[in-house]
Amino acid sequence: MKPDASPAREPIADRLARLGLTLPPPIQAPGGIRLPFPFVHVVGRRVFVSGHGPQAPDGTLAPQRGKLGRELDLVQGREAARLTALAVLGSLQRALGSLDAIGHWCRVFGMVASAPGFNRQPEVVNGFSELILEVFGDEVGTHARSAVGMAELPFDIPVEVEAELELRAPSPGR
Repeated sequence: MKPDASPAREPIADRLARLGLTLPPPIQAPGGIRLPFPFVHVVGRRVFVSGHGPQAPDGTLAPQRGKLGRELDLVQGREAARLTALAVLGSLQRALGSLDAIGHWCRVFGMVASAPGFNRQPEVVNGFSELILEVFGDEVGTHARSAVGMAELPFDIPVEVEAELELRAPSPGR
């Protein structure tokens, strides 16, 4: 199903609710590890999103762990990428106050923990991209993207994604 081109007219919070999507709370790093950096860094109208992995609804890392092509199959990898998209949206919501502040998704960099011979990283990261397009529509959600294989990712997560976005232009007179 192709997302319609006009969901930006519907508040993103309403769209998430209609789609049955819930954003997780802030990440609870395993073992009490401290993560001394912002997950979202705003510079002017540019938004830089640090690498996120798949989260469970309680904020812990999702239980899917390991490498694609060994412990996990393509379906599990795509689901991990969808959960990663929800984690990113949760961080953006907390940092920006509203996902409606997003004017454009510019770039997504997807990393997939891959066993030797696994070369379907773009299909895995499609789980992330498709959720973003479903929530934001083509006008705001379309983005440039890379999807690469990695030998290891932190905490044995299967997918990590970072992104760059642009905030909406301020209304005239502000």
